[in-house]
Amino acid sequence: MPTKGPKSLSRRERQIMDILYEMKEATALQVLDRPSPPGYSAVRALLRVLEEKGHALHRRDGPRYVYAPVLAKEKARRTALRHLLKTFFDNSTEDAVAALLDISEDSLSDEDYHRLLDQHNLGPIPARPIGLPLHRRAVVHLVR
Repeated sequence: MPTKGPKSLSRRERQIMDILYEMKEATALQVLDRPSPPGYSAVRALLRVLEEKGHALHRRDGPRYVYAPVLAKEKARRTALRHLLKTFFDNSTEDAVAALLDISEDSLSDEDYHRLLDQHNLGPIPARPIGLPLHRRAVVHLVR
């Protein structure tokens, strides 16, 4: 069955998919070892539902099933970001980047902002407009 997208996942299904992406693959017992999982039967049922929805697949490893995500992490990341942009930012990349940088303002140094721009071959952050904080100038420069 084809993947239905991020909207089709419940909170618990999303939690299990996050674990599968983090671990690359996991058994029901490994999911249970994570913080605040549902009970064993619920984990097995949710893994089966995720497989039916096309989000996960399994392989046999002796008596156990080992589950893994269907989509590569990078593709799932892009899909989730598109959904986030559409749902919360009216498809505005600029607003999303600004929000991320606002959240990170205290944890990112000037060096971090410059490195971000260098990684994306965007050149130096312009000095103007004068008085605009570095993180705001970085947003304007990143979304151009």
